[in-house]
Amino acid sequence: MGTQVDVVRVFTDSAGRFGNELGIARATDVAAAERQALAARAGYAETVVVEEPIDEIVTVRIYTPTVELPFAGHPSVGTAWWFAAQGSPVRTLAVPAGPVAVELTDGLTWITARGEWAPNFTFHQLADADELVPLRADEFPGGPHYVWSWTDEHRGSLRARMFAPTLGIVEDEATGAAAVALTALLRKSLVITQGKGSQLFTQWDSDGWVRLGGRVVADQPVEI
Repeated sequence: MGTQVDVVRVFTDSAGRFGNELGIARATDVAAAERQALAARAGYAETVVVEEPIDEIVTVRIYTPTVELPFAGHPSVGTAWWFAAQGSPVRTLAVPAGPVAVELTDGLTWITARGEWAPNFTFHQLADADELVPLRADEFPGGPHYVWSWTDEHRGSLRARMFAPTLGIVEDEATGAAAVALTALLRKSLVITQGKGSQLFTQWDSDGWVRLGGRVVADQPVEI
């Protein structure tokens, strides 16, 4: 018998297209020593292992195919949505970086985090969004590298791609932690289109916290 992993796509567009796949496994189904290996076999940018919620607080561990992360954005948003879809909404995700507040409103799932929780991204700003199209992953060894360009600076709209081979991610379709970190860096709320068309929304607060939101849809579970 394998381990059942539920799958959701996080940061879809308004039609439910695109988004970054997330694997979700219950802690009761996978031993602690086997969790990193499960994430490697699953092959998603991140796979989470979740405990049962207590008083609407849930402990979450986040794994790329190669490392565990103290915080990541698309796993946090996806996990928050998944618990609500299971009929067990939570108000806080307890991840190693700190408490992540959760809010579901108007079809979006929002979490609140801090820019310093994100991995150490190297940000590359380009002058024109068309310059992102021909980029190749092999041009960005190591990482993680977040390449972006304004499409409408006044409105906070930008286009982005992210490459992180050291995390086991050749190219990430939607990177919530980078969105949080860039929002904190620019001190500006953002509307981000990443990858093939995924959509991320952020809201900057002068107290250092950043809200990150997006749409989530369910895919078919898999057994690994």
